This record gives sequence, C-alpha cells and structure tokens, in this order.
Amino acid sequence: MWIRYWLAAGGIHPGDAAGGGADINLITIPPPQMVANMKVDKMDGFCVGEPWNKRAIEDRSGFTVTTTQQMWKDHPEKVMAFTEEFAQKNPRSVKAALKAVHLASVELDKMENRARFAEVIARPAYINCPPATILERLMGKYEYGDGRVEQDPNYMIFSSRNTNYPHQIYAQWWLTQFRRWGMTKTAPDYAGVAKRVMRSDLYLEAMKEMGVVPKVAEEQKITLFDSVFDGKDPEKYARSFAINSMV
Repeated sequence: MWIRYWLAAGGIHPGDAAGGGADINLITIPPPQMVANMKVDKMDGFCVGEPWNKRAIEDRSGFTVTTTQQMWKDHPEKVMAFTEEFAQKNPRSVKAALKAVHLASVELDKMENRARFAEVIARPAYINCPPATILERLMGKYEYGDGRVEQDPNYMIFSSRNTNYPHQIYAQWWLTQFRRWGMTKTAPDYAGVAKRVMRSDLYLEAMKEMGVVPKVAEEQKITLFDSVFDGKDPEKYARSFAINSMV
C-alpha cells in the first residue's frame, strides 16, 4: 500500500489487484532478498522496512528516495493480530501478549537502550546483519545515499504518543486503499470492519491490569503529505484520487 500510494501521488499507476492497467510491474519478494535483486538488476526499486534500505546504500545498489514518516507522521506500521476465534478462546494469552509488547515498547523508546536492542535483532537467528546497519536509522540518523544526511525529528517510536492504541480510523484508511486499488469489488463496511478488528477494549483491559492508564482518545483525522482523511465518508475519499482502479 505504501509504494502504491507514493507512486500514484507522482502520477504513476501501480495497477489493480491483478496487475492490470499498470505503468510498472509490482512484485512481492521477501525483504532479505530485495537488496540482492537490486544488485543483479532484477528490479528497479523497493518499499520495505529497515534495515534493508540502509543495506542497499551500504552495498552501493540503491539510495533512499523517501521515508514513510515523511508521507504520514506517526503512521501505523507493524501489527500484532489474532484471529477472532483465538482471541475469544484465549483472552488471557491475548492480554499477556499485549502486556509484553507494551513493556518492550517502553524500553525500546529509551534511546539509551537502542544499541542493545540493535545488537540483539542483528543476530543470525533474526536479521543477520551488522548491528550498526540497524542502529543508525533506529536512532533517526539518515544518510539517504544521494548526499542528503539528516537527524530525522520523526524517528521511529514504539510506545510514545500511545503508539500501540488501536485507532479505528487507521483500519478505515487502509480499507479505503484496498477499495481504491480494486481489492474489494464493492464498498466495504468501513466502520463495521474497523470496530470488529481494532479492539481497543481488549487493549485497555490489558493496560488496566498493569496499572497503565493511556491518555488517549480515538483519532478523528489522518493527515498525509498530500491528503486528509477525516473518516466521515470513506468511500468518497477512496474515489477522490485521480489514479485508482475502482469500477
């Protein structure tokens, strides 16, 4: 969805769900293989989480054009999800996982801890790369590979500003993009799906048991670099983009 949104903003049609009508060919491959494919000219670019962007620069096979935080500050990224059936049958396990993620997120947001976390995740059992490749961008230090260097003020966070709260409008926005690119044949039940999936009640119950009281309210608006989504009419928003694959 990220690369589709970014390409379309620049006037390039990424095609529909089946690849029809595309100006380019989108393929899906495992992140660890992306840099290697760039090096042998099997593809021209990629959209992926770190550290593969940094790795492409180190290997002199690519450079970073933009970052997703430049597209949408404090956007949602990774997700921890359970099937509805599992959550209903195993409420204690779900709460335990939510609590574990909260505790880890709090520790990871402390900048003095990030070198240690980078060392752990760099091990062969996980990403298998030099810790420095991970740490630099984890600290918000960006060398884009084309001469640009900056300390990103919107560096990655994991707990601050109620990062882990499941805002329903986030799910609605993603649904508008599925709709935009022809991944749903008709308008989905934007509000219904979001309410069923983004279970703030389970999150708040788990936090309450830990004595944590998040000072947060459901977000009502999302501001991207070229559009604003207020959730009032998701279908109208999905249809508002000049480049789309809707019928």
